[in-house]
Amino acid sequence: MTPEGSQASGLMTANPTHTGGLQEYIGRAIQDLLASLPNPDQLSPDARRGMIARYTAVLEGNFIYWMTAAYLAVASHEARSIIRDNLLEEVRDNHPGMLRKFAITAHAVPKDSDVLAVHRPLHNVRLFVGRLSSVKIVLMMAFFEGWITRFMPYLASLAQRQGSLEREYTDVHGVVDVVHTQELFRALDAELTLLPAPHPPATQLLEGVDILRTLIQSIVHSAE
Repeated sequence: MTPEGSQASGLMTANPTHTGGLQEYIGRAIQDLLASLPNPDQLSPDARRGMIARYTAVLEGNFIYWMTAAYLAVASHEARSIIRDNLLEEVRDNHPGMLRKFAITAHAVPKDSDVLAVHRPLHNVRLFVGRLSSVKIVLMMAFFEGWITRFMPYLASLAQRQGSLEREYTDVHGVVDVVHTQELFRALDAELTLLPAPHPPATQLLEGVDILRTLIQSIVHSAE
């Protein structure tokens, strides 16, 4: 087991129904991803376009789908209520439309090459989500929401350098996803209480987080 895996495994030892250790792991994973972001000023216009396009290719058609899978997977009333509210906001406020407008104004509508660049890791996330493992999916989506809200200023800076002043998508998700992340950890607590003892080790519960992290890396670092 890697040192990171050993650390993750130990997170659940003291209190398997407490999300604090899992949140710490996710927080570090998000910070590592942010630290790996290239300097926007050192990116070519095509590299900036590609990153926005790959992000759009992943988020526009998959976020609501994955959150719906979380809704289908969870068993507790509290988790279902939290995720339903999240989905309601996504659909009612047309978040995919916000993202499409953002990509259009940044001249970054996904091309075939952008879709292909993320195809394999995206396929792996879809396979994982299809297993409908409640705790693992909720953890993955909490990680995703947490990363998105921290990524928004960077994404906005890429679009600005592409000549876009459109900010609705990045402004909205820089705020609401903070709340969504907190609420998903509440949903996680509710789902953990339903797991039979002994609970699986954290390395198993964090499976979706690690699969999604690979996809995010392909958004940020895929070759043009």
